[in-house]
Amino acid sequence: MDAFNLILHRRMISSILRKIMRYSPEHKAEVHQRILKDASRRVRAEGLTGAGVAAVMRDTGLTHGGFYKHFESKDELLLESLREAFREIADKLAAVAEQSRCDAPWKAIVKAYLSLEYCHHIEQGCPLPALAPEMARVDTGMRGQIFTELVKYKDRMVPFMPGRRTQEKERSFFVIFSAMIGAVEIARILPDRAAQEKVLSSTREFLLSSF
Repeated sequence: MDAFNLILHRRMISSILRKIMRYSPEHKAEVHQRILKDASRRVRAEGLTGAGVAAVMRDTGLTHGGFYKHFESKDELLLESLREAFREIADKLAAVAEQSRCDAPWKAIVKAYLSLEYCHHIEQGCPLPALAPEMARVDTGMRGQIFTELVKYKDRMVPFMPGRRTQEKERSFFVIFSAMIGAVEIARILPDRAAQEKVLSSTREFLLSSF
């Protein structure tokens, strides 16, 4: 190989290596997390069928083709988005309970969950009042994976619930969260803040005085 071809060959190899090494594993992980953050909020705001892959990728500054570098299918994106949504709300509610520094941290959770601010920001809230009817209609395989996330959510919240034994705390979780989820769902379809607040405050006062 003559000197010119040797230089050209080296430049080609160098160019290929630069492209391969252009993005570090850390960068890919950051982009992946950014996609999930955006998708989890879109899913809560627009529904399971509304979070278009193209829109998610556009919002994160990537092409539609870049999607398959991070996810094998749209179902995988949806499941990871739901997982992220459950994790995000569990972190928020756990932080609220821990920062309350009181003997009944569940009360802080109830007050935060049944607030107008929470009600008005569907994209940042619990995926259950936003998506429960749709999640009930997905195929069996996906429903099983969603159930796994529900169990994790319950396990994260149970320590903050009223009751002495784990069984009592779990029962309290189902009663409290079922009431809160239903109240938020109803409040979100009402036409004005006064009507929404009436539903939220009534449920809030009932729960706070019931345990």
